Amino acid sequence: MQISDILLLYDYNNWANQRILDTAVQVSPAQFVAPTGHSFGSLRGTLVHLLDTEWGWRMLCQHHASTPLLKEEDFPTLSTLAQRWQEEKQAMQAYLAGLTDDDLAHDMRYTAEAGHERARVLWHNLVHVVNHGTQHRSEAADMLTRYGFSPGDLDFTLFLNERL
Repeated sequence: MQISDILLLYDYNNWANQRILDTAVQVSPAQFVAPTGHSFGSLRGTLVHLLDTEWGWRMLCQHHASTPLLKEEDFPTLSTLAQRWQEEKQAMQAYLAGLTDDDLAHDMRYTAEAGHERARVLWHNLVHVVNHGTQHRSEAADMLTRYGFSPGDLDFTLFLNERL
């Protein structure tokens, strides 16, 4: 894996996240927090989980530090969540811009939930974040579509088509 590949994947990740956020501005405040049958309970819960994952993994990869979980109630509106997400996006871009191809191949050791020790190659963790986002963006897209506001296709190939 090369840093140019990681940067492309994160450009896609940011593009797809932004499509979800741009569409989510159409939901009512009640819809934003309404319970759904999805894994994180609501559109807000799902989006907070996505942001939490990006922040948590960046902090682990960059600083070898665990973070407390972000709380839904700290983001009463989509606007507050979008602002924090913009800050995280910029921090992630700065972190990735400082990496080299050699950095991506280094092992990273950390303690996962329940105290399990893990050793992973850095690029595996970085790809995990994008892949993980795919699942939860699709859940958010489903919620948005059910509310009558489809974000449209989020395919990587569509992203590539739009870039050319």
